Amino acid sequence: MKKVIFGIFAIGLLFSCTSNPDGFSINATVQGDLDNGTKVYLKRINEVNQPVDVDTTTVENGKFSFTGKADSLDLQYIFIDNVNGNIPVIIEKGTIDISFQKDSILFAKIEGTDQNDMFAKFLNQSKIFSKRYTSMGQDFEKARASGDLAGQDAIQEELLEFREEAKKFELDFAKENPNALISAMLLERFQQTQELPENEINEIYEAFTPEVKNTAAAKRIKAFMDKNKATAIGSKAPEFSAPTPTGEQLALKDALGKYTIIDFWAGWCKPCRAENPNLVRIYDKYKESGLKILGVSLDKTREEWTDAITADGLEWNQVSNVQYFDEIAKLYNVNAIPAMFILDENGVIIAKDLRGEALENKIAELLGSTM
Repeated sequence: MKKVIFGIFAIGLLFSCTSNPDGFSINATVQGDLDNGTKVYLKRINEVNQPVDVDTTTVENGKFSFTGKADSLDLQYIFIDNVNGNIPVIIEKGTIDISFQKDSILFAKIEGTDQNDMFAKFLNQSKIFSKRYTSMGQDFEKARASGDLAGQDAIQEELLEFREEAKKFELDFAKENPNALISAMLLERFQQTQELPENEINEIYEAFTPEVKNTAAAKRIKAFMDKNKATAIGSKAPEFSAPTPTGEQLALKDALGKYTIIDFWAGWCKPCRAENPNLVRIYDKYKESGLKILGVSLDKTREEWTDAITADGLEWNQVSNVQYFDEIAKLYNVNAIPAMFILDENGVIIAKDLRGEALENKIAELLGSTM
């Protein structure tokens, strides 16, 4: 998808040429040998990330078209029988003109609407990042093949800087283009991966235009934010209970200390396992001052869960339904781990989503003076 190239088309021409002023029209021209009657599909991605048909047409004399309603902005994809690849296109009111070579569908040219122009702006920069990432990967493989450990370390450090640069580009794009569908899609991903604090997610969302807020992606962002209010800082942590490794039920209310960390984790989660030594160090340092930790595992098997507890030396309370992202995760709106909540002695959430040094500093702030 990142290899698609879009063009710019005059806004005035958009409205003067469309034969479907209340919806969209896609007019495509294909260069290359495509038989008449070749099927063409317009698809969207559903809630479980699978393509589903929206409409079907056929190629006639190197051309095909789609028309339909455009009640809200939507990213859809054009697939052609016996042709590799697809053409991503943003559905919006107006006429969308597409031209491409049969054997280079990824380089399709799309003209005619504002949203596709903004999408092109994003994709063009994304292609630059993609080329850099590929180049770094090739350099790393060369360094590894030659046993150059110093070179590997240098490339890994460069990769960390690259990821931050790419993240900044996407974040800046979402902030600077509040009228673009792609901005809502980027913000939803930031929200799902918990890479931005809630207040920043809300600030970017509130700047979106009404048209963008009416998209499916923006509606999901809003629903997530509304649901997240139940676990916002200052809220009473939702009560729950679940089995311990020995089978007894343990309730949150019975696991509270002066301050309590609820740690959503799993044995299969590498970032969680990487964070565990930091948790062990913090717990050993502050447990006598009133720190408690309640681990909530999202493992799929009891063995994976208990083996990880033993391997990582986790001495605090642990519970799990052993049902992956279960009702407790849903209750706390957790869809990515590790995820942490810090509670006071009354079970009120006073901080969340802290790791590493930030987590240690917060616990030191809360309990350091009691040592």
